[in-house]
Amino acid sequence: MAEFRLALHIPPFSQKIHHRHRVMLMGSCFTEHMSKQLSLYKFPVLENPNGILFNPVSVSRSIITYIENKKYTEEELFYFNELWHSWDHHSRYSHPDKAAALNLINQSQADAHEYLQQADWLIITLGSAFVYEGLETAAGLFQAEKRRGTVVANCHKVPANQFRKRLLSMQEVLSALDHLRYRLLQFNPGIKFIYTISPVRHIRDGLIENNKSKATLIQAVHQMVEKFENHYYFPSYELVIDDLRDYRFYAEDMVHPNYLATNYVWEHFRAACIDPSSHEVMRELEEINRAMRHRPFNPDSEAHKRFLSLHLERLRTLQKQYPFLDFTGENKHFSGA
Repeated sequence: MAEFRLALHIPPFSQKIHHRHRVMLMGSCFTEHMSKQLSLYKFPVLENPNGILFNPVSVSRSIITYIENKKYTEEELFYFNELWHSWDHHSRYSHPDKAAALNLINQSQADAHEYLQQADWLIITLGSAFVYEGLETAAGLFQAEKRRGTVVANCHKVPANQFRKRLLSMQEVLSALDHLRYRLLQFNPGIKFIYTISPVRHIRDGLIENNKSKATLIQAVHQMVEKFENHYYFPSYELVIDDLRDYRFYAEDMVHPNYLATNYVWEHFRAACIDPSSHEVMRELEEINRAMRHRPFNPDSEAHKRFLSLHLERLRTLQKQYPFLDFTGENKHFSGA
């Protein structure tokens, strides 16, 4: 029989994630899909303490601030469109009140510092090698002079004429990732790295420019993986672009992979990157999650009460088998509390 597609076969990682491991995920919006799946299966995760980040310079800089347990100051915020913002953070940290914005940012910094110190894995999903640098002439927005002319993590809808947009060289990407590796291994010597490239197309840059950007990231990441131990590459980008290779696997915007595509990537990640010892509890959790999504026709019926009791007992058995997992929400659901 003729083959009409090329399947990508991913060799299992020599070291794998299991439920006793703490995982930090950093990077583009595709990070959210992976984090959601890991959380669903009760893996301890911390996702994007700065919010979504796309370029490797911002990812590296943010993680280094966690290592240093950096505290942001009022002078590092700026006011625009009736909100206080940080150039290092996503708009989810922006707030009309300066003190409130600063509190959100510094609480996240403190949480990330503590979590990263004990993390077993860092998963970095890079989205773009294009960066935006604040112009020296934008003095009103870049209150801290040291930030003028440097890369910002988020433009916060500030007009484009306040920035210089450019494509990082492969050497600049490699330098950012290598510096991060050096600093992080001093802070947490046992941490392991997984790099992946987001399959989300950055069409605002242009299709040709998007491909140049992705190629820059891929080349730099592969150099890291080939050079250093405990560094792995997971081919999210190739699974969607080369394996699935069809617009039906994208959302209506033709930019973001849809549910079928992200689930396809997750299933490959599960097979290659997650320890077999965790697969059994994941199968049990699939049944529990399916039961939690069940909506009874008559919540007061005896049949539904038996359904709840059965799954509550099943949950208690799981809790005894895996005492390190947190089933608080599930216990509350099935006990009717």
